[in-house]
Amino acid sequence: MSRYVMTASAQMGPISKSETRADAVKRLVEMMREAKGRGCELVVFTELALTTFFPRWVIEDEAELDSYYETEMPSAATLPLFEEASKLGIGFYLGYAELVIENGVKRRYNTSILVDQTGTIIGKYRKVHLPGHSEPQEGRAFQHLEKAYFEPGDLGFPVCRGFGGVMGMAICNDRRWPETYRVMGLQGVDMVMLGYNTPFGHTGKHETDALTNFHNHLSMQAGAYQNATWVVGTAKCGDEEGSVMGGQSVIVAPSGEIVAQSYTMEDEVITAKCDLDAGNIYRETVFNFEIHRRPEHYGLIVERTGAVLPAAE
Repeated sequence: MSRYVMTASAQMGPISKSETRADAVKRLVEMMREAKGRGCELVVFTELALTTFFPRWVIEDEAELDSYYETEMPSAATLPLFEEASKLGIGFYLGYAELVIENGVKRRYNTSILVDQTGTIIGKYRKVHLPGHSEPQEGRAFQHLEKAYFEPGDLGFPVCRGFGGVMGMAICNDRRWPETYRVMGLQGVDMVMLGYNTPFGHTGKHETDALTNFHNHLSMQAGAYQNATWVVGTAKCGDEEGSVMGGQSVIVAPSGEIVAQSYTMEDEVITAKCDLDAGNIYRETVFNFEIHRRPEHYGLIVERTGAVLPAAE
């Protein structure tokens, strides 16, 4: 018997610097209701869904910087989202900036959570592959200071059981790295959910930046196919405080095919009936890790090609 999960990707248009968390949550709730109205039991929101993309600015005042982070989840501002999820019987993925105090040390992460149909958090992930810079760069209209405002996630790439399958999470730049999908693929992941805020012009090279949307889809489609998993990619997009971010949110099948895609640069809900068993044919044939994957030979291949191995720690 197939395991179907009616799934929504809830793309967000820009969030201005002046918008409050209450404003953002209201928009998320409206899209959640729309997703439920289309029969969905899971809605995937974006990265940093509660605020504008603040790493684009140099923020020297620590109190101002702290204002963009969540210290608890749910908080008073986000509780309406959890309550609505429980009321409607729909789960969700949510990305946000997280601030925690551990052993007296302030730590900041780019984080996502997975919440089930009862409004209960069942999974948590902290972004591993941080893009951009740790120091401001000269000559840039907008900075990309994720390395300054976050530290790499310390939770690895965990999966959890929910919605009838094995669920995994990633965030934005993680989608470009094959290890992201493979670590979860080795754990039998059925669906990878990821939100992204991707500005055009992030490399500073027109030839590359012109391919932003192509590379966005390429990485998610390859990750889906090579690991026999659904991938749900949700953008925050449009002209946000003068910085234009890419959209084209997608739901990608384990075949690597895009089965749903947004067409606006605004709040938009797209849906697909995702069969979590659709990856089985690939797991049993082309990407049967047990009979085809040969990690014991990878070191030998590197040695024979003359590649330089990293020094042992």
